[in-house]
Amino acid sequence: MKRALFILILLTSGLVGWAQSIAPVNSHATTEVKNLLRYLYSIKGKNIITGQHNYNEQLNAFSDSARHITGKMPALWGTDFILSGTQDNGPQIVAEAIKKSKEGYLVTLMWHQGRPIDNPPYGWKESVQGKLTNVQWQELVTPGTALNQHWLAQIDQIAGYLKQLQDAHVPVLWRPYHEMNGVWFWWGNRKGSNGINKLWKMMYDRYTNYHHLNNLIWIWGANGLRDIPQDEAYNYADYYPGAAYVDILGADVYHFDYDQSDYNKLLQLAHGKLIALTEVGELPKPEILQAQPQWAWFMVWTSWLWTDNPAGRAKEIYNLPQALSHDEVAQKLLHP
Repeated sequence: MKRALFILILLTSGLVGWAQSIAPVNSHATTEVKNLLRYLYSIKGKNIITGQHNYNEQLNAFSDSARHITGKMPALWGTDFILSGTQDNGPQIVAEAIKKSKEGYLVTLMWHQGRPIDNPPYGWKESVQGKLTNVQWQELVTPGTALNQHWLAQIDQIAGYLKQLQDAHVPVLWRPYHEMNGVWFWWGNRKGSNGINKLWKMMYDRYTNYHHLNNLIWIWGANGLRDIPQDEAYNYADYYPGAAYVDILGADVYHFDYDQSDYNKLLQLAHGKLIALTEVGELPKPEILQAQPQWAWFMVWTSWLWTDNPAGRAKEIYNLPQALSHDEVAQKLLHP
């Protein structure tokens, strides 16, 4: 009797943990968010969704290239909200994201945000990859300061576009402050309670509790650890804001090293939540995907699809039995 009760407790606790993972971190999340998360969990460990990033001035160029190369359309469509600030492509991005969602694509959006000490145009090296002093960072994360108010104005602009997507019933895989464990962006390599974890929570609070953006699935996309020495990236856990603020964890892998220990570290940190290849250069080989079956999707970065993948690799991966292209995903999302 005691043994049976013990097994029942284990099973029940496992189901509770699974239910907690599948629920969005925002308790007021839209029906569309809940349905999308439920679908992603339904394929967990069984399938991987194909994806492609597009520049915001070429919103379909690289997805179309993927179709030309593989014969199939990627199921996940991604772009970057504002890269330089020289031109506001927000309205075009909103229109295309609505169109894509209605066609059964997954929509993922990111943002190379300019430094909050700058005004547009945001130079790539000068601003996006610029630095903040420790004093400036402390001012940034202190409510009411001039720098904090400037940052609020920046993120509120993007909130307006995300609100338009919410009004159109578009669930967004939202991936801010990506590669935060690296050293190349102004938000990067900021450890400690006042570091990137605090800035992430500040954005989460502003978007969730002030703007009531309930259409966001919060994606924490770190840089893959084994991209060192090409990229200087550090321990995932030091930059993770916590399970209460993240729906899906991800890794950006560019330099052809899908290290098993790094995959295991991300899984351990996820503690049952979904993980994804939020950006990739060279696609993982079939044997890698066999050994690492928990990746929910991959998103190839623009022209890396052909410049940094061996001939035939993309078509090989798209044609794997577990790989889901647009037609397969759309059927489930549009006709659940």
